[in-house]
Amino acid sequence: MTGIHSISKTVARCTLCPRLVAWREQVAAQKVKRFSQQTYWGRPVPGFGSETARLVIVGLAPAAHGANRTGRIFTGDRSGDWLYRSLHKFGFANQPQSVSRDDGLQLEDCYITAAVRCAPPQNKPTADEKRKCLPYLVDEFKSLSNMKIVLGLGKLAFDTIVGVLRSSGEVDLPVKPVFSHGAEFSIDDSRILLASYHPSQQNTFTGRLTEPMFDSVFARARTILDSAE
Repeated sequence: MTGIHSISKTVARCTLCPRLVAWREQVAAQKVKRFSQQTYWGRPVPGFGSETARLVIVGLAPAAHGANRTGRIFTGDRSGDWLYRSLHKFGFANQPQSVSRDDGLQLEDCYITAAVRCAPPQNKPTADEKRKCLPYLVDEFKSLSNMKIVLGLGKLAFDTIVGVLRSSGEVDLPVKPVFSHGAEFSIDDSRILLASYHPSQQNTFTGRLTEPMFDSVFARARTILDSAE
C-alpha cells in the first residue's frame, strides 16, 4: 500500500472534530430535495489523483452537497464544474466533468486535496478544526515526492500551504507571501507556489473570478511543467 493510499484510508475514518462529524452526518441524513434518492458519503473526503503528480491542488473543504455527498473532492458541485473543466483543457484530466466516484474520471500528473476534510457549517471551519486536519496535508506533501507546483484555491488554502511548507524547514519563501489571484512564488530551486481565487459561486457568480482568469492559472502550470521536461 502506498503512502497516499494509506493516508486516504486514515482520512476517511477520522472523527477528531465532533462539530464536523455531527454536521456532515446531519447533512447526509437530511439531504436536499434534488438529491433525496442518493446515498450521501457523509464522511471525511480523501484526496484524489495521481500519487506521482507534479501539480498538487489544495482547496478549502468539501461542499455539503458536493463532495460530502459524492465522496470525491470537488465532485458534484459548481466549483468542481469549473475546476475539472479547466483541468481537462490543459491536459490534467481525461474528461471535463466530475459527477460521481464511478464516472471514469482520471487525473493526469495532478492530485487534489483540501485544507479541511469534512464539510463545515457555513463553509467556515474553526481554527482548532483546521489545526487537527493539518497533519493529513503534511503527510500528503511528504508522500507526493514529485510535486513541482502546489496551487492554493482561495486564501485559506494558500495560507495553509505556506504554513505546511514553512514547517518543513526546507523552503525559501518570502517573509509573508501575499495571496492574490495569479500570484507565483518560488518555494525552492525546483518547486513553485501558485494562487487562485476559489471557484466558489460567490466568486464566479459575481464575476470576481471569470473562466479566462481561472484558465490562466492552469495555463501557467502547464507551461512550467512542460518547460521542466
